[in-house]
Amino acid sequence: MNKITQLFKIQYPIIQGGMIWNSGYKLASAVSNAGGLGLIGAGSMYPDVLREHIQKCKKATDKPFGVNVPMLYPNIEEIIQIIIEEEVKIVFTSAGNPKTWTSYLKEKGITVVHVVSSSKFALKAQEAGVDAVVAEGFEAGGHNGREETTTLTLIPMVKEQIRIPLIAAGGIASGRGMLAAMILGADGVQMGSRFAASEESSSHDNFKNVILETKEGDTQLTLKELAPVRLIKNKFFNDIQDLYAKCPTPEELKNLLGRARAKRGMFEGDLVEGELEIGQIAGLIHEIKPVSAIIEDIMAEFKSAAVEAGKLTF
Repeated sequence: MNKITQLFKIQYPIIQGGMIWNSGYKLASAVSNAGGLGLIGAGSMYPDVLREHIQKCKKATDKPFGVNVPMLYPNIEEIIQIIIEEEVKIVFTSAGNPKTWTSYLKEKGITVVHVVSSSKFALKAQEAGVDAVVAEGFEAGGHNGREETTTLTLIPMVKEQIRIPLIAAGGIASGRGMLAAMILGADGVQMGSRFAASEESSSHDNFKNVILETKEGDTQLTLKELAPVRLIKNKFFNDIQDLYAKCPTPEELKNLLGRARAKRGMFEGDLVEGELEIGQIAGLIHEIKPVSAIIEDIMAEFKSAAVEAGKLTF
């Protein structure tokens, strides 16, 4: 056992990222049943839908699971109340100030983890009283920090500054990646892209299949003026780049983005006009598999790589 397995009472220090349009109860419960920590992604759910997924997750697993809550969510008060009413014991917060809800959640007996992209914000999260932080590097898919710090440098920098447990995220999808993150100082890892390409992910099969086709250089961070997001390069992405050539205002970018682009791409499977969020590590994902097989592969490779690393001499 280590700090993360003890904190969450799980078998392996593997957390599934709470990704919008990917992380419904089927994925979260499958990860928890396989020994990791599954997270329901509240960011793409109306309050009543979130409640339904929490209730279904309880029926699908007797293992710990949590909810990921972007704090800029418009119905945040209602979301928090549902989490408390449904007696969810683990909450991962992101995209906001951890001081806003951490103490309230902890008063309700909830373990709180906050996602950060820098040492500065990791310290602020620790000061706010969170139980652990996820330090997410620039390689990650979806919405990213503005600092552009990669996981390789971010993890040891954060480790040097904080005393609470540290979870590494961004560019990790294998046992070797997990070992590397832990050697750098992480106590566990959070994986998003690898679980997006799983049988239990709630995303559309078109999106899952395009993940397998994504190669090195096929993703890029964009829309920094709104909220930085890493996307697969498709027609929609190219339209953004064409607009950038005209020095657009934030309002013009918002008009192009419109509403429900992410749903259209990842959940409905529109690979042309949809927003397709995935990490750089997609280039190493070659097969859609059940969650149980994914975690089994990760742990087998992790153990093998640890033995191999122990034999290295110079």
